[in-house]
Amino acid sequence: MSTQAARTPVVFIHGLWIHGESWRPWIEMFRRKGYDAVAAKWPGEAATPEATRKNASFMAGYGLGEVADFITGQLSLFQEKPVLIGHSVGGLLAQTLLGRGLGAAGVAIDATPFKGADASLSAIKTTTPVLMNPLNYKRTLSLTEPQFRSGFASAVSETEARELYHKYAIPGPARPVFQTVTAPFNPRAATKVDVRNAKRGPLLLVAGAADHTVPPVMVKGMLRAYRRSRAITDFKEFPNRGHSLIMDHGWKELAEYTLNWLHAKGF
Repeated sequence: MSTQAARTPVVFIHGLWIHGESWRPWIEMFRRKGYDAVAAKWPGEAATPEATRKNASFMAGYGLGEVADFITGQLSLFQEKPVLIGHSVGGLLAQTLLGRGLGAAGVAIDATPFKGADASLSAIKTTTPVLMNPLNYKRTLSLTEPQFRSGFASAVSETEARELYHKYAIPGPARPVFQTVTAPFNPRAATKVDVRNAKRGPLLLVAGAADHTVPPVMVKGMLRAYRRSRAITDFKEFPNRGHSLIMDHGWKELAEYTLNWLHAKGF
């Protein structure tokens, strides 16, 4: 490991309905490799999943812009630009912040699509329970265990899905869901990403082949959008992996691939 890598900060960004503790195994691995690894917090998120569930209303009403700004404040604590690694909505946020020049490099895993990328009927179906009631816009909502199984853990056993749900699932603000679905009709959409930024750091887009929430076609749509930039954008698809790929039994394979990719890019 180079001294450069030993000094490199890494910030992990979780998505909706999953607590930052889902990154704990990654953080421990990256720290063992010499990185200064931490998990970013969302506004209103408590230190543990249990505490967050007890104070669900604290996260209500926040949109993608407010979450991005909140995380930006956390990034400012580092003396150098960190590597940004995000999952789902966290993958969208990682790309947003990387496009703003706030990260040295980025890894977006099964990322929620930004404005201009391809969507899919399966992804829209996953968010239907949230969108059915317009009053949910300012509310905090939780996934039921069956909803979690369908949207996150469809590629693992029922036993593992149940364990992941009780270990990591938390309430989340519904507003980002509305912002994502209405983005194609909103010229000032909060899901905009600067895909033309030629000066940004390298980006790795990761897809799980068995993901029903963000299927590979959506990730490939984001890859096509980045062709407008000369900046490095790489793509990797993992077979038989669903939306829970960062926290289920196969997380280590993905983490090791990410480490190797960062090493190859000089981090």
